[in-house]
Amino acid sequence: MSQCLESWGRYPKATPAKVTRLTDRNAPLPQSDLPLLVFGNGRSYGDVCLNDGGHLLLGRGLDRFIAFDAEKGILRAEAGVLLSEILDLIVPKGWFLPVTPGTRFVTLGGAVANDVHGKNHHRAGTFGHHVRAFELVRSDGSRRRCSPTENPDWFAATIGGLGLTGLITWVEIQLRAITGPWIQAESRRFANLSEFFVLSAAADREHEFTVAWVDCAASGKNLGRGILLSGDFAPAAAGSGKRPKAHGLLNVPFTPPVSLINSLSLRVFNALYYRKPEGRFLTHYEPFFYPLDAIGHWNRIYGPKGFLPYQCVLPPQVAEPALSELLTRIAKSGQGSFLAVLKRFGDKPAVGMLSFPRPGVTVALDFPIVGDKTLRLLDGLDELVVEAGGALYPAKDARMSTVICSLSFHELKIASSFFDTKFSSLLLIRVVQSLQ
Repeated sequence: MSQCLESWGRYPKATPAKVTRLTDRNAPLPQSDLPLLVFGNGRSYGDVCLNDGGHLLLGRGLDRFIAFDAEKGILRAEAGVLLSEILDLIVPKGWFLPVTPGTRFVTLGGAVANDVHGKNHHRAGTFGHHVRAFELVRSDGSRRRCSPTENPDWFAATIGGLGLTGLITWVEIQLRAITGPWIQAESRRFANLSEFFVLSAAADREHEFTVAWVDCAASGKNLGRGILLSGDFAPAAAGSGKRPKAHGLLNVPFTPPVSLINSLSLRVFNALYYRKPEGRFLTHYEPFFYPLDAIGHWNRIYGPKGFLPYQCVLPPQVAEPALSELLTRIAKSGQGSFLAVLKRFGDKPAVGMLSFPRPGVTVALDFPIVGDKTLRLLDGLDELVVEAGGALYPAKDARMSTVICSLSFHELKIASSFFDTKFSSLLLIRVVQSLQ
């Protein structure tokens, strides 16, 4: 059966691929003359999950829990289980994910393959830092149990390995203990980038979770203004707040003929959002960690062309001037992103050879596609990132060049030696020259 699957950014448009639903983790991989790739829940923003005209292995069928030690907080589950399903199981038992991205609708295997990060990188590192072991199945039929001590090279190549080393069948992770599902949070405005760096440094010292929204349409004395959100799991004595209503209450039912994100709507949204009330508040973990999960199919608001995600990290010694120049170029272009997120990474050494997080400041943006104008803007941002010695994030990319990829990941050639020769993706094809 052939099917045309999309990434969350809905760009690029891939040609139909042969699909096979995986249901048995003990079965060998399907024999195919086409290049293989595992497709989880399609929440990767760019083309890392696409295999143009190839053979996609639908991983969501591997959705079983295998073992859960509720005393030690150790969970083993098949790779197609969603983080949301894990949370439903573990939170009532007093545990939480050690690291979580901005959506809970990603698969466990996808979290490993992209080595996702969250609001607590400055303390907990990436998802890969908390993986105890996993099983890797290769197209030649071989199976490897991988851990920091067992096949450690395969462990490092697969964490952040973009799904190219083979099929992850199950993953075992160490959870973190919590006293309840409530977060004691604080929201503070900052008037410019200088204030962000001061506030975020203090927040990282005081809180487990920190992240900032930045108004990328602002300029002049307001350049880089935004809101810093920080928080910690509340102690049991803090009481409880109001649990949010179920996901899907709000939904974008169809794709509008044009993008609803434009210079006018962007400025109005950002101006209103910047004036949100400040202060401390008690909130459930769902709106704190996953605000966009409350809106079903929110990616449709960008229209039929989709959007181009862009996430980079800038080294700490040049982060402020480089970020200032980056935001200045975006503001001048009139192509800003209303989903603009700033975060300081910590200095924990990466687990995976191709892990993205490293010391510095990361900014993540989503740009509606308006043709060559958008591509030229992002090409210019690439030049700035390279000059600063930064890097781009493959999981949020659909246009990174061979040169940028090589400069972003110095272990790319070593990691590529572990790639399964039967596996491929559109991202791999774009950067294949650097692997030769």
